[in-house]
Amino acid sequence: MPSVVADPLRALLDLPGIATAADEARDAVDGLRRHRVLRRSSAAVTAEAALHAARASAALDGADYPLADVRAAGITDPVLQGALRVSGALGGLVDTWRVAPLQVLARLHVLAAAERVPESRLGRPIASSARLNALAQLVVGQTEAPAVLAAAVVHAELLSVAPFDVGNGVVARAAARLATVAAGLDPHAHSVPEVGHLEAAADYAAALAAYSAGSPAGVAHWLRHCCAAVCRGAQEGLAICEAVQRG
Repeated sequence: MPSVVADPLRALLDLPGIATAADEARDAVDGLRRHRVLRRSSAAVTAEAALHAARASAALDGADYPLADVRAAGITDPVLQGALRVSGALGGLVDTWRVAPLQVLARLHVLAAAERVPESRLGRPIASSARLNALAQLVVGQTEAPAVLAAAVVHAELLSVAPFDVGNGVVARAAARLATVAAGLDPHAHSVPEVGHLEAAADYAAALAAYSAGSPAGVAHWLRHCCAAVCRGAQEGLAICEAVQRG
């Protein structure tokens, strides 16, 4: 008889309050996806969301600049520039993410860390990691867990493993965004969960520390934080839709 492959993410739904939090995140993104401006201006919203995402992701790594200054394209900070390159490239990486996530992570690091590490270190993990390989297997496997939870695990695992010299935060947040796009939660990347994390930056750090401690309560803390960030990111997406609609 064929062996039954366990779904290691399915158990996340049994943690107190997590199924409800995941449903709320899904509902928030679904509400964004129904905005009427997306019928004719989806690409414009995606492009603006990518800019907001890059600015917020860089800010979480200490490169915090006003959005207007980022839009003016005069900032040379390598952390911000890396985040902008990563954000702009995600649309072309979705299909590869589904089948070869380690290849995508290497590409994300090349984009995020250019000008910050020697070229020989770009895209190369510091050391081989069984945990990183296990994460790749989770990405390509099947799960009953909602996309928001699967993305949260991708995010936390990459931050915990920290596979690269620098740029792990930008890479981890981009990978989480890819996970939600690839799974169909937010297929056109109209929401901005990075803004949601930035708006609760103190809890972002605390929740990651709780996850890393490994207790069920700590994992649940991280998952709740990520679900709330997705809800806030959907609100940011709605604000972008309104701005695009106004012209």
